[in-house]
Amino acid sequence: MTTKTRYTLLLACGVLLGCSIGKHPDTKSADKGWTSLFNGKDTKDWTVKINHHETGDNFGNTFRVVDGTIQIRYDQYGNFNDQFGHLYYKTPFSYFHLRFEYRFVGKLQQGAPSYTLRNSGVMFHSQDPRTMLKNQDWPISIEMQLLGGLSDGRSRPTGNMCSPGTDVVYKGRVSPDHCIDSRSKTYDGDQWVKAELIVMGSKLITHIIEGDTVLQYSTPTIGGGIVTGHDPKQKIDGKLLSSGYIALQSEGQPVDFRNIEIKQLQGKE
Repeated sequence: MTTKTRYTLLLACGVLLGCSIGKHPDTKSADKGWTSLFNGKDTKDWTVKINHHETGDNFGNTFRVVDGTIQIRYDQYGNFNDQFGHLYYKTPFSYFHLRFEYRFVGKLQQGAPSYTLRNSGVMFHSQDPRTMLKNQDWPISIEMQLLGGLSDGRSRPTGNMCSPGTDVVYKGRVSPDHCIDSRSKTYDGDQWVKAELIVMGSKLITHIIEGDTVLQYSTPTIGGGIVTGHDPKQKIDGKLLSSGYIALQSEGQPVDFRNIEIKQLQGKE
């Protein structure tokens, strides 16, 4: 299956939002057109925004580069104090295929909410970090939520969807849920996990974990709740989201990211 055929098939599946695509093809053509968002040396192309701090303030050296990875750490924090943070790439995207690897390490920071244990994410279609207020907790965005297993034998899927200040259409209707679980496997321990995100503007969004399509939905719009401390002018409920910024999340759990690459796709709204 060619890359072009695959994306056409993904769009066709958008009507049902339940089609299983199966394994992602591994072909030479699929490896063309990729651009690295992270150079492995620094985050000069990225902007930090942490709750309770001004945009650009990398409080506590939260986001740091070590051994070719972006590491998220809290060793200079003390109590976490709801200092949820995000690291934004400088350019917004609309139609794209993002791929990256992540792993959870270490222990949850003191004072972080229990639900953030082995929990992080990649935000997309996000508002510009420069439009966020100092005490805004989350960006208005869509999140590809990343969860690690708790080594307790229980299922804990990753590659889920969460919707801070937004809504999505899932299985033919606007989802009433803030988060939608994927059908992925559970990944325990500190292992690296490969994740992909295929975004066709507002038409279809596909989450892929270790080559398997695990979740699809469409029609992201501004709405819902969860986000607090924001500028009301930025939250225009009902506005369709077809583009925005990509960001890596910090919410109390140490996590690493590497091999962050993007391919821009053809399409228009």
